[in-house]
Amino acid sequence: MNRADLIVGLQWGDEGKGKIVDHMAQKYDVVCRFAGGHNAGHTIVTDGNKYALHLIPSGVLNPKARNIVGNGVVLSPADFIEEMSQFDYLEGRLFVSDKAHLLLPYHALIDQALEKLKGDKAIGTTGKGIGPAYGDKIARVGHRIGELLHPEKLTAKIMHHFEENRAIFDAIEIKKPDEQTLLEELKGYKRHLEPFIVDTTQLVWRILQSGERMLLEGAQGTMLDIDHGTYPFVTSSTTVSAGACSGLGLNPKDIGKVTGIAKAYCTRVGNGPFPSEDFCEDGKLIREKGHEFGTTTGRPRRCGWFDAVAMRHAVRINGVDQVALMKLDVLDGFEEIKVCVAYEFEDKQIDYVPYDLEDVKPVYQSFPGWQTSKGVRSFDALPDTAKSYIEALEKMIGTKMGIISTSPDREDTIIR
Repeated sequence: MNRADLIVGLQWGDEGKGKIVDHMAQKYDVVCRFAGGHNAGHTIVTDGNKYALHLIPSGVLNPKARNIVGNGVVLSPADFIEEMSQFDYLEGRLFVSDKAHLLLPYHALIDQALEKLKGDKAIGTTGKGIGPAYGDKIARVGHRIGELLHPEKLTAKIMHHFEENRAIFDAIEIKKPDEQTLLEELKGYKRHLEPFIVDTTQLVWRILQSGERMLLEGAQGTMLDIDHGTYPFVTSSTTVSAGACSGLGLNPKDIGKVTGIAKAYCTRVGNGPFPSEDFCEDGKLIREKGHEFGTTTGRPRRCGWFDAVAMRHAVRINGVDQVALMKLDVLDGFEEIKVCVAYEFEDKQIDYVPYDLEDVKPVYQSFPGWQTSKGVRSFDALPDTAKSYIEALEKMIGTKMGIISTSPDREDTIIR
């Protein structure tokens, strides 16, 4: 029986997982998404065309690959259907778990209302409803994709949920939906999605048993993990490699090679601690050169230098075999490039991620920059200072940079 290889983000999301999944997916038969919702965005550029994917696995751009949305995902049917419309033919190529949880419009309204109530203590969510949908799942009051196959029954359950929690919905000024309008909405979702809804747990087991090659992709990054990230400024799902098991119905022995994705610098969206954030001109220049604006929201990303402390943390948690270093070319032209090599915390220097990153200060090591790495496709052809930077990072994080991306284009990728 084959093992499933895995791709996982090692920073605060937006690392460029989409390009690497797309690049690697050409060699796989099946690509699976195991967690998150449509707050995640993968931007892929291929053959001069740009695609922004939010729920559909990145393997959709390989015409030979099948794509699976696992039970660990919270799925907005409206957004999923809109995303599907980009592609001509998906039946037989796209499968959605009947156990994935539904994210409905009222979840987004709750998300936005709660963020507004928090004021300056807001987490900085995308407002897409991800947290409330996962909250309903954990509270055992959520609804699953398989229930769309019986829209009348599902409508009754949702109306009962609103009635049962009327005081809460009234307090945050969310109106109960019109029953007939809701029923028609759910019937529309059923018409579009019924051909794609299956028991994906059984499906992935059969695929691995058959010897086909499977690639797993998550969403966001390790430092946004609900347990191991910068809580409470995190997402609501398990973003680390272990989440692939619960999010697809696999066991740890089913996981093969783990590739971690990281930028040659750091970014994050939303509020929360970010030790290596650069508030000066270098941070602005990184944002400008890297086009660091959210795929899903368009929000400007906070930018800073590579954090080797957080990266070691992420490499260990995920069992990373190799790192794909993204956007090396964004650092072209910098005279000096910094790396956070330790933290100052409670009057001492530490080399690990503490319980709370709010009060740490970065300790930097500087490296000489380089002029041009953009479009380079072999390691030997990189500038010597770029090679030295990469080799230094490898020593700091304890694993190799097996893949290096030098532009958004699929082919501008160094494989070592």
